Amino acid sequence: MYALTHCTLFDGERLHTDTALVIDGERILALVPEQALDAGLTQIPLHGAVLSAGFIDLQLNGCGGVMFNDAINADTLDRMHATNLAFGTTTFLPTLITCPDAHIRKAVAVVRDYMGKHPYRVPGLHLEGPYTNLARRGIHPAAQIRRLNAAMLEFLCDNAAAIAMLTLAPEVNEPAHLARLKAAGIRLAMGHTGADYDQAMAGFAAGIGFATHLYNAMTPTANGRQPGAVGAVFDAPHVGAGIIADGHHVHYANIRLAHRVLGERLCLVTDATAAAGAPAGFAQFDFCGTTVYLRDGQCVDEQGTLGGSALTMIEGVKNLVQQAGLSLEHALAMASRNPARALGLEAHLGTASPGRVANLVAFDAHFNVVTTVVNGQLSS
Repeated sequence: MYALTHCTLFDGERLHTDTALVIDGERILALVPEQALDAGLTQIPLHGAVLSAGFIDLQLNGCGGVMFNDAINADTLDRMHATNLAFGTTTFLPTLITCPDAHIRKAVAVVRDYMGKHPYRVPGLHLEGPYTNLARRGIHPAAQIRRLNAAMLEFLCDNAAAIAMLTLAPEVNEPAHLARLKAAGIRLAMGHTGADYDQAMAGFAAGIGFATHLYNAMTPTANGRQPGAVGAVFDAPHVGAGIIADGHHVHYANIRLAHRVLGERLCLVTDATAAAGAPAGFAQFDFCGTTVYLRDGQCVDEQGTLGGSALTMIEGVKNLVQQAGLSLEHALAMASRNPARALGLEAHLGTASPGRVANLVAFDAHFNVVTTVVNGQLSS
């Protein structure tokens, strides 16, 4: 048992000063006024850092120089986790981009096994495609975009425990399929979609409850008569969304607008690739058969199409505060509490409060991560 002290503590709702966080084993035991701590309890001062629940990234294609699609194995997940810790992320959904059925089956098996060893590190797989709209594919490989067939529907439902999220386009999927996937326990997200407002709302009625990288690869609100998929998200009171705050994918004014409308339903995501947290000199990588280049902080192909991001979660939090103008509390909630709720894991993750797993991040006034805590273990 030990206490983290001399910090500004964000408990998931508000900031506290002169408050210590006491950890017992893998869980948070209590929040205690520093002056009330037992004199015999080990105290670890954080020298004025901000202490928050560890960040939860719902969409992580890769980082640290690796892509999950390229090497679907536990070593890749270990590399992603190690990279994440340097930037405050303690939980992530490894994201498999549009690919063949055999790769999907392998990824499910790998993630299922990894979850068994690290349940709060990786709570499931995020399948982004292949059941999306070809016209809104972005950089996803056109040859692999396809309809959901009966065999894969059965497979996905049978393995729902290992699939945390499935991104698809409502207009190219049967409502009965969506309802069955949701009933099996898979969280459905709308993305890479050409859906108009009515098609998006029909998808929500059939089981979709989230939007992948809001604004990107979906129909915009074109005018007062055409709300589009974005307008449908804003108009649906129970639909959440992820948003990429790197300054390249979404204008910061649109992030402010989305936060004003969605509030606690909006989650910071990175949509990161191998370029995030990569070694010095890293300049290009393969994105499902397409060469993507890191240029001025953007990941783009030869035509300038965005191919994921080089964003880390701590950089996203910094951008939300310094560029989008959100409060630190709102930015941290978007990176921790809100995604935990989106996954249904709020009883275990997402807030620095008693009973939760002691997955934590501390960072300084310049948004540099100074330490992380994973399952109660302080990083060296």
